[in-house]
Amino acid sequence: MTIQAARQKPRRKTFWLKQLHTWHWISSALSLVGLLLFAVTGFTLNHAADIEAKPTVVAKAAALPAPLLRAVAPVEGPDVKKPLPPEVATWVEAHFPASARGDAEWSADEIYLALPRPGGDGWVSINRASGAVTSEFTDRGWISYLNDLHKGRNSGAAWKWFIDIFAFACLVFALTGLVLLQLHAAKRPITWPLVALGLAIPAGLAVFFIH
Repeated sequence: MTIQAARQKPRRKTFWLKQLHTWHWISSALSLVGLLLFAVTGFTLNHAADIEAKPTVVAKAAALPAPLLRAVAPVEGPDVKKPLPPEVATWVEAHFPASARGDAEWSADEIYLALPRPGGDGWVSINRASGAVTSEFTDRGWISYLNDLHKGRNSGAAWKWFIDIFAFACLVFALTGLVLLQLHAAKRPITWPLVALGLAIPAGLAVFFIH
């Protein structure tokens, strides 16, 4: 090995060590709040039966104006699933606390718009003959809201993208941490026994206590 090669080797090691530390702290910063959220909601989900929830239900009724009633008047044909006419959707959003831009279920005499959301549920029903509009909205509270965010339940595309990016940041955090453990393990003999314990505990519980 030449003198130049011998000098370059520690430089390369120092470069990669700095890169690992940089990616480790960046990924930890990006995933910190998400990790706290998912840790807390992991506990609340595990004890969901012990945490009492008091749902709040709000019912509301209104009448669709005559000009709009023509847009939803009964017609012969099979049941379909399609959005409300834009003018009807705008009217629904003005009178009910809901986004009415998704697909609704159209039957011969009724239009049913399901409105599930994190921490609650809801629906709006339109009678196609009379124009009577009824709705019901259920709010199960903040704990249920956060639990549903944890599961990605009824949370939309933006939250789905967040979970994917957050999962990738956690993966980078874990893998860079693993390599850093390898680099520092020689001076910390307890490193790999602790890593093995972190694997053995959930594996043992899964094998012997989960049926």
